[in-house]
Amino acid sequence: MNNTRRKFLQSTGLVATLASMGVGSSILSACSGTKSRNDHLNILCWEGYNSERVLGPFRAKNLGAKVRAESGTNDPDMINKLRAGETNVWDLINVNQPWARAQLFPSNLIKTLDKDRFLKYYDLMMDEFKGPYPYAFDQSGKELIGMVQRFGPFSFVVNTDKVSRKTAEDQGFKLFLDPKMKGKYAILTYDDWNIIHLALAADLDPSKEFSEDDFKKFKLVSDQIFKNAKLLSDDMTKLNQALVNNEISAYFTGGTYTASPARIEGHKQIRAITPAKGPVDGKGGVVWVEVTSLVNNPNPSTLAADFLEYVQQPEISKVVAFAEGTHNPVAQMGNPEVLKQFLPDELDALQWDSLKEEMARSIDYPIVPSHDKLIEIITAAKRTG
Repeated sequence: MNNTRRKFLQSTGLVATLASMGVGSSILSACSGTKSRNDHLNILCWEGYNSERVLGPFRAKNLGAKVRAESGTNDPDMINKLRAGETNVWDLINVNQPWARAQLFPSNLIKTLDKDRFLKYYDLMMDEFKGPYPYAFDQSGKELIGMVQRFGPFSFVVNTDKVSRKTAEDQGFKLFLDPKMKGKYAILTYDDWNIIHLALAADLDPSKEFSEDDFKKFKLVSDQIFKNAKLLSDDMTKLNQALVNNEISAYFTGGTYTASPARIEGHKQIRAITPAKGPVDGKGGVVWVEVTSLVNNPNPSTLAADFLEYVQQPEISKVVAFAEGTHNPVAQMGNPEVLKQFLPDELDALQWDSLKEEMARSIDYPIVPSHDKLIEIITAAKRTG
């Protein structure tokens, strides 16, 4: 997901600077492997896990430990940090579901989890994640490589006073190709997600290599949807406000993640929509699921596995779900002890009433093999729209 980036002082650049200055520090020694790092924990994650509400209690349980986190703005950038040699900096990495199995584990950037310690937590999760949840395992299906927690359907958002839920679900992404919607919708410019949603709008599977005909279909749909949009913005708060003020009736690209902040404030007419049908095995929606894994740090910290276990606790699972900024369901809500932490209004903000059916209509967030060329197409569509 796209989020505000938070600065984290510890980086390889800082380590290099300290080394060049001859400065001794716990950070330098921790990263250089000169002594145990069991009093350090560095987390590379999507925004939310870096919240003081999440980290504070863990710090209190581990007095004296240096627990820090940095949020990323996209999965490939976070993965590239590890590829660039920062495996000696980070202890945990938190990315969307396809990357751990497809790239991180095969590249030896993450390592396996102790099944005896962690597999039992999957038995308490929602049915969709109970073992074996494929993206938590390596490609052989034998090695546990991550723990899941936050997730959410992510397609588009409407004001149901303007566009009924049924109409939106029935039309799916074709809603934004309807001439009646010209000038009545916005685009949340999360490029990687726009690509996936535009492909679905063009009846294409974004996880497949595109043919020349596929690129033409994609371009045709992209040009029309960008051209007819009233507003483009990467600020979901701005677009939620435009919905509340009836300036627009819908926005292209969005989901529980973006609609929940408006819904928790009482704007129940703002609703994330998952299409009832679509071009990928009959499915038209997309769901993201975060997987958190142990980085293959040559000087690992025991706090990393402890943190993975800590966030399974009912009270902390709720805090993770309602971390600052956005609110999202967590897989742990299959555990009654977790579910009872949520108030009725909070469940309604997460669209708990339709969550299971929306999951059933959604494909998993894919790695897009034609990504680079598709980015060029939508960049051009933005300029001419």
